[in-house]
Amino acid sequence: MIKAIFNILTICGAAGFAGVMLSIGVTLGGYWRSLPTQEFLDWFAANNQFVSRAIPMIFLPTFVGLVGSIWLSWGAPELRYWLFSGACILVVAVLTFAFFVPTNTAFSSGTMDEATGAVKLNQWLMIHNFRIGFGMAAAVFGCIAIKG
Repeated sequence: MIKAIFNILTICGAAGFAGVMLSIGVTLGGYWRSLPTQEFLDWFAANNQFVSRAIPMIFLPTFVGLVGSIWLSWGAPELRYWLFSGACILVVAVLTFAFFVPTNTAFSSGTMDEATGAVKLNQWLMIHNFRIGFGMAAAVFGCIAIKG
């Protein structure tokens, strides 16, 4: 029963994370691109805290579930799929902390010029697609792990 709870946390958390990221990319990303760059930067400065709050709420349960799933599958054939899922979550975490946190901080600082803002927004949205893909892959590997 405990193993099932950890597995559910991992799979639902990773799928939920990918869904939140997809929504941000499609809904907000489309809106952000429709704005003149300075309006986007102003919007981001005023609203970044709402976007930023979603990530820890979905990432932490995923991480806890993943650690438990790996631990309780140690030595079992499905371990490799939990490790693949973990690698995907690690990529998401690295992208988030190495690129998105500093870029979001720069967007919301009020010091970024419009030319840089436009380039960074396009870069943000492109890299964001990888984050979505790795989040989805983590959930898929979890599904394969429990099927095995």
